[in-house]
Amino acid sequence: MLSGLFSSIFPSRNDRELKRISRIIERINSLEDEIRNLGDESLTGKTLEFRERLSKGETLDDILPEAFAVVREASRRVLGMRHFDVQLIGGVVLHEGFIAEMKTGEGKTLVATLPVYLNALTGKGVHVVTVNDYLARRDSDWMGRLYRFLRLTTGIIQHDMPDDLRKQAYAADITYGTNNEFGFDYLRDNMKYEEDQFVQRGLHYAIVDEVDSILIDESRTPLIISGPSEESTDMYYQVDRIIPGMVRDTHFRIDEKLKTVTLTDEGNNYVEDRLGIGNLYDVANINWFHHVLQALKAHIYIDGTWSMSSRTVRSSLLTSLQEDSCPDAGGERGFIRQSKPRKRSRSSRRTRLWPRSRSRIISECMKSLRE
Repeated sequence: MLSGLFSSIFPSRNDRELKRISRIIERINSLEDEIRNLGDESLTGKTLEFRERLSKGETLDDILPEAFAVVREASRRVLGMRHFDVQLIGGVVLHEGFIAEMKTGEGKTLVATLPVYLNALTGKGVHVVTVNDYLARRDSDWMGRLYRFLRLTTGIIQHDMPDDLRKQAYAADITYGTNNEFGFDYLRDNMKYEEDQFVQRGLHYAIVDEVDSILIDESRTPLIISGPSEESTDMYYQVDRIIPGMVRDTHFRIDEKLKTVTLTDEGNNYVEDRLGIGNLYDVANINWFHHVLQALKAHIYIDGTWSMSSRTVRSSLLTSLQEDSCPDAGGERGFIRQSKPRKRSRSSRRTRLWPRSRSRIISECMKSLRE
């Protein structure tokens, strides 16, 4: 009894939010009869009207009640399904950036049409992220009927789709696809040199289905693009040949605490003379400098050319450096790769690790992420 009295006087944050949203739902319901009396042409014309109002300074929150009422009526006419009040609440929650947990059969696909339509009115594009290609295709075909009725365009990203078709899909008001397709397209765009080569046009708003799976479970698996690099491995062999002639504390110093290797002035002169290059620190030679340092680390920590003061220190240094590298991709920093020329198994090209990301990195680039 006392707890009930306390709750009525000091409602929880959740209760306050629901009360606030309930007032929005009441406003949507009050517009239902007015919207239902509109003909198809007038109803579909609301999309252009909303966009004009947005261009004049109104916000999405300003037009939300009327936009949701329009979607509800359009869904009733096109799909034969009318949004219940609880689904309207879910739509408001998703639009405001919260996660809405819904059980199977409660109509989350229909709920998503509300914030998707509202945010697509900005013309900046909305991404609907699903867990597989089948669901992306199904939802695009099913809900696409509703969006097309309301004069919005839809697109779908599927596996093995060429760039020109991907670009068309991203140019649509609403784009369906899986988290992996969106993620890899983002990475590939970051590998391109010209903006007109990008397939994505920006990251504005997304609805994420099965958000716990995509942003928690699967986000632990990084998205990595790797492939052959045009860079030759000859530089590794040239550097490897001069390393045995270098003397510790004369040509280079090892900081066991910081786990670093630095060249002395005499070491700089030695490298420049043996490689036949100018200033080692010149911008044109910075790649040589990088290779020399990595080669030194390889000889020190893997080949054991120069003894360390402690076997434990050597082991910890090696572990740390291996964690900083990527052995299965030739080494991001060239460390693991640099130890291999000593075996003389020459290859003409190295493997390059291209940009990589996790789902959470992609999500941070978007202004809003919704389930």
